[in-house]
Amino acid sequence: MASKSKTRSLQVFDTELSADTVEWCPVPQRHNILACGTYQLKKGAEGAEEEDAAVPSRTGRLYLFEFRQAGSMSPPLTELQRMDTAAILDLKWCHVPVSGRAVLGMAAASGELQLYALSDTQEEGLAALSSMEVGADRLALSLDWSTGRMDSSDVRVVCSDSAGCLSVLSLGEGCLMPVSQWKAHDFEAWISAFSYWDTQLVYSGGDDCKLKGWDLRMSPSCPTFTSKRHSMGVCSIHSSPHLERVLATGSYDEQVLLWDERNMRQPLSESPLGGGVWRLKWHPAHQHLLLAACMHNDFHILNCQPALEGAGGACPIVASYILHNSLAYGADWSRLSLTEPPPCSPPPAEPKERLAEIRGHLRIQYESPTASFDTSLEDDAGQYIPESISPPPPAASTSCAAGLALSPDASAASSQSCLLASCSFYDHMLHVWRWDWTPDEHSSADCSTG
Repeated sequence: MASKSKTRSLQVFDTELSADTVEWCPVPQRHNILACGTYQLKKGAEGAEEEDAAVPSRTGRLYLFEFRQAGSMSPPLTELQRMDTAAILDLKWCHVPVSGRAVLGMAAASGELQLYALSDTQEEGLAALSSMEVGADRLALSLDWSTGRMDSSDVRVVCSDSAGCLSVLSLGEGCLMPVSQWKAHDFEAWISAFSYWDTQLVYSGGDDCKLKGWDLRMSPSCPTFTSKRHSMGVCSIHSSPHLERVLATGSYDEQVLLWDERNMRQPLSESPLGGGVWRLKWHPAHQHLLLAACMHNDFHILNCQPALEGAGGACPIVASYILHNSLAYGADWSRLSLTEPPPCSPPPAEPKERLAEIRGHLRIQYESPTASFDTSLEDDAGQYIPESISPPPPAASTSCAAGLALSPDASAASSQSCLLASCSFYDHMLHVWRWDWTPDEHSSADCSTG
């Protein structure tokens, strides 16, 4: 799919607390805004009452950044705001403006679903908009908006929690209103998601190893299906915004499954990624690209085109980002257009003969959270290419997020550039990075407006 491929770190930011979720804003004119959430578990204070000392506290911090392409000598990420909160389990921007403003949803350890609105002048940051407790003595674990296909006719949000329940809420006049809540899983409901093609359908995954579907027009006491195809807890679900009825799921069992929503008995494909799949994100413009955060096994980009065309088999990994040194949790694509050519790589520190002898991944240990590093080139089989091979020429570069429809001939000659963000837990690091690649002659760049 990609004849030449390179991932390159642009900036690393120390979030101080453990980072577990990161989201680029999808709302037009706000694509340069990035939110990052953290989660810190603190044991009871020393000297406290025995009962209180046994109860841990969960604190967090919400960061807001702006990405600026100011030049090669300036870090592109600028912090706009930081806000101390309850520990954050998940963040999701509503895909469409609400009353003219971008709205960020937050699943908090306090058991609340909280909404924040971005001010018209983004330097003023986020302000609290609305919140609702999904239940006492529980953690809100995930959320998803019904607006994945940029449809603003009926804005709703689904939230899952540590009691195994799902809550569906509507958003009108900037205020959350409960629609329904029900018990969905025996243990933690790690993930919940809408079908973007029929927003009366909701999916959920839990620590009971079950993937379930729900029709909001029917009684929630009975799911439309229950799949035990994953052998461990289901922790990631994402409906494709491009292809009708296509669903991706990930699990602690280290597998990514692709589904046709009309047949949930057997997946279209199964891809073993290793490490446990915490988050999956379809690319906002390229319908065949899927980003996976794999906890103990870094971040990977999958080419799902063969599977979506019925070829079966595992989806090949076309690029990997391996510079995190801890649990790979949060990851997201940006819709921002990259107009700057990639910076030149520094000369290799080792002779070519020595590079040829290196086997496996070289994980860079670093001290400065502001340093930048390069990863290796990869071919379409996921094999690393020596640094001496140049990246695609910048003059032919276009952005993945630009939403341009290219002909097959044009795509074969054009390089693509994608901007991404990822974060890792125990080392509390946020990385902003780019992926530069050139489609091979057999693939088409299926950029669309999504």
